[in-house]
Formats: sequence, structure tokens, C-alpha cells
Amino acid sequence: MPDTRILSGLREIADRFDLVLMDLWGCVHDGVRPYPAALDCLHYLQHAGKRVAVLSNAPRRAQDVVAKLEEMGIPRSLYTELFCSGEETWRYLKTRPDGLAQRLGRRAYGIMSAERDLGMMDGLDLELVGEVAAATFLFVTGIDDVKTKAEDFDSVLKTAVRANLPLVCANPDLVVHRGGIEEICAGAIAERYERFGGRVVYHGKPHRKMYEIGVGDSYRTDVRGAQTMGAQSALIAAGIHKLELLRAGRLDLGQVMALARRLEVTPDYALPQLAW
Repeated sequence: MPDTRILSGLREIADRFDLVLMDLWGCVHDGVRPYPAALDCLHYLQHAGKRVAVLSNAPRRAQDVVAKLEEMGIPRSLYTELFCSGEETWRYLKTRPDGLAQRLGRRAYGIMSAERDLGMMDGLDLELVGEVAAATFLFVTGIDDVKTKAEDFDSVLKTAVRANLPLVCANPDLVVHRGGIEEICAGAIAERYERFGGRVVYHGKPHRKMYEIGVGDSYRTDVRGAQTMGAQSALIAAGIHKLELLRAGRLDLGQVMALARRLEVTPDYALPQLAW
């Protein structure tokens, strides 16, 4: 297993790529506010003539993600394109491109944040039902309460498994840190459903073919997704894995490689935080 090269900023390898596929949460912002060094990096990438395509596992429509970024102080001018797992999910449910999609039906039991994710229903001709017994599939986007755990949904998931309902997951991430507080994502619920024997349709990284150099904070989605497509990967340590990889703010190469061995995927590069 080759070692990961530790970088202090993307400037050290900028001459090797023209396109950056950039994650958001844990790299550019913490769910509440942007990281100043990350904003500087986006400015420098733009000035260097690099294209930045934002690829996020945000479980909502792309235009809603753009609006949220603007609200957080991350202007649209800093990236070339944006695509997210929520947009991919919405298009899948709208166009029904394969046999499974066509068999999903129109009655969804939703596990989602009422405040943030209901926009995912717009234009889909779906009915949200309050009982699993009335549903034709489960639709999981996220949660409302940071104290919620995946096992809190065991009763719902086991009932759905017995009914042989597919689960559509709009965000394969397992956890995220919102302003430093860890909360589960839809992927944690979907993974538990699979353990119970349920079938999951995932949308988002690493399940979509859209990579050149992928920058993100997750071995499981960002690094694995990039490497699956033959692209290079740069891991941002200050995100999901920060408790494992950072020691007093410094990146620990030994821990980077130990986690790579455990998860069987190795980033080409690693940075303490997104920086130029």
C-alpha cells in the first residue's frame, strides 16, 4: 500500500490537474459557516484557471444547495458547477429510468427533516404516508434531531423489510459534524436497513461516475469514489475523521495510513484542512 502524501495546500499539486471535484461539508463549511482557508482556496483555484465542480451528498435539490451556500457566504462565482445526491435522487424519482424505479410506486414513507428536505417532494407526484403499511417504498433524506440514532428507526425498518419495501437513500454519508456536533446522515439508516436484509437504492458518492481529482473528507465516499473512477483523491482531515487523524491540529500520517488499511482505500494526498 503506497503512502499518502501530506500537503499543506492544493497549490503543491495544482499543476497536475485542471478540474477539482470538491466536497462541501467538512471541506468548505461545517454545516453552519464556511472555513476561511477554504474560501481562500476556492478564490486561488479560480485565479489559477482551475474548474471547480462541487459534488455533495446534500439530500436536497441543487438550487436549494446553491441558495444555502450563498446564505452561508459562499458565492456561486467560486465554483463552475454543482451537483448533489439530492438532485440525482429527485431526477431518478422523476424520470423512473429503470425497472426498479418504475416499480417503486407513488406512496413514500419518509424519514426526512421536515424543515430542510420537504422540497425534495416538489414536482414528483408522490404521496407521503404516515404508516409503513401504506407505503410502496421508504424515502430517506435525513433527520431533524441531532440526538437521533439509526437504531431509533429499527421498528420501522424491520416492518419495511417484512413488507419487502425498497429504500431510496438520498445521502450515502453515515455521519456529519454540524458546527462541531456529530449527527447521523441517511446513509446510517440505509446501512442498517441492509443489515436487516432490506434493499437500498443509493444516490450520491461513491455511487456516481463523476470524478478527476476528488477532494473530500470521507474515505468511504470521497476517496473511494474518486479511486473507483481512476481519479486522484485528496482527503481533508478536519472533517468526518478529524478525531482520528488530527493531533493538536496536526495531521498524523501514521493514523492516515492505519485508517486506510482498515477501510481498504488510500488517499493520494491528505491535508489538515482545505487550503491553497
